[in-house]
Amino acid sequence: MKKAVVLATEEVLLVDLTFHNVSASILTEFAEKIVRPYYNGNLNAAVQDLIGKTLSEQEFIHSHITHIKAPAKPRSK
Repeated sequence: MKKAVVLATEEVLLVDLTFHNVSASILTEFAEKIVRPYYNGNLNAAVQDLIGKTLSEQEFIHSHITHIKAPAKPRSK
């Protein structure tokens, strides 16, 4: 029961995020190619959405990988 309370609290917890050592050129390219056309220029929305999509994709891939049977080990003579 205590764990459920902690998870509910974490969902409403908002944090500020700072990026270090990101080149201006890569940030500019990201803004031009991703943020402006797909997120109406809202960098915050883009980062939130992309993090969420990445986590969902990782969970999907992980669930499929763990269901694949590992190859049999060769027998030693």
